[in-house]
Amino acid sequence: MQPLEQLPIPLLLWYREHARVLPWRQDPTPYRVWVSEIMLQQTRVAAVLDYYRRFLQAAPTVQDLAALPEDALMKLWQGLGYYSRARNLQKAARQIVDDWGGVFPNTYEGIRSLAGVGDYTAGAIASIAFGIPVPAVDGNVLRVVTRLTADPSDILAAATKKRITAALQQVIPTAQPGQFNQAMMELGATVCLPNGAPLCEKCPAADFCQAFQQGRTGEFPVKAPKKPRRIEKRRVYLIFSDQGVALRRRPARGLLAGLWEYPNELEGEDSMSGLFGLTPDAWKKVTTGKHIFSHIEWHMTAYTAQVEPDALPEGWVWADRGALERDYAVPNAFSAFSDAVAQRLGYF
Repeated sequence: MQPLEQLPIPLLLWYREHARVLPWRQDPTPYRVWVSEIMLQQTRVAAVLDYYRRFLQAAPTVQDLAALPEDALMKLWQGLGYYSRARNLQKAARQIVDDWGGVFPNTYEGIRSLAGVGDYTAGAIASIAFGIPVPAVDGNVLRVVTRLTADPSDILAAATKKRITAALQQVIPTAQPGQFNQAMMELGATVCLPNGAPLCEKCPAADFCQAFQQGRTGEFPVKAPKKPRRIEKRRVYLIFSDQGVALRRRPARGLLAGLWEYPNELEGEDSMSGLFGLTPDAWKKVTTGKHIFSHIEWHMTAYTAQVEPDALPEGWVWADRGALERDYAVPNAFSAFSDAVAQRLGYF
């Protein structure tokens, strides 16, 4: 019997004993499962828990999410990153309201048609919320399967994911597909860990895992090397007046689309240092910061100045302490400057 064929029974028995208690598992309605799965994309469970609770308080139904003002949505998502997830979540909520009569679609194809929903998320919702026997294959699952079968294929290749999905489709228990998919995710998240350090002594598949039996767990999964990230050096301007700190809204498309930021520019451009009639030497250097995106790194140096609250450029606002906490979603890319801003606005 092949390793994948041996997996379901010991995996489900293990999951019954070791599954973490998570809020979306306790009441797995389609809406709750969907929101959790979108939040969990490239984000740790521990980081999601409070966001999930606040999000469901603000938008307990798909209708509430569809009607949520954009700035309120972004504020709820502030700090989670990958903000396009939130916009697609609301876009899909409006699809459900407009095209599905406010009722969550109950087929894999219907779920897959929603904005921001890929194969994995559709499989997770379909299996967990509706009991449809379809796999949900994410990075955790790919890692588990490639170790289990000692598969040397590149897990970043679409062909590898397609082949593994097809193989799992043959073994997924039709009576408990949601439990099986969650168990696979749980195994990858808590036992079959990344970076060559799996906890094999705790694994229900250790007796038939090919990588473990061959002493090769550190060789899997195989990933093709990524291209190096581009580095951008940026100047960040922390501009204060008696009305607060200056923010500007980013463009509606592209990186951090539509969010609020401290004005900034690439080093060498120097088109903003003369704002409010200030000379370059009027700016005081306060701190530095770095933020890593998937394809780019920002290396930032922050400068500050106090000015009169003159008319701001279009798309800019003055934000006092209350407005910054309540209304404006400033992404984590600028978190290195939070203390400097907080001190000037009287937080401390």
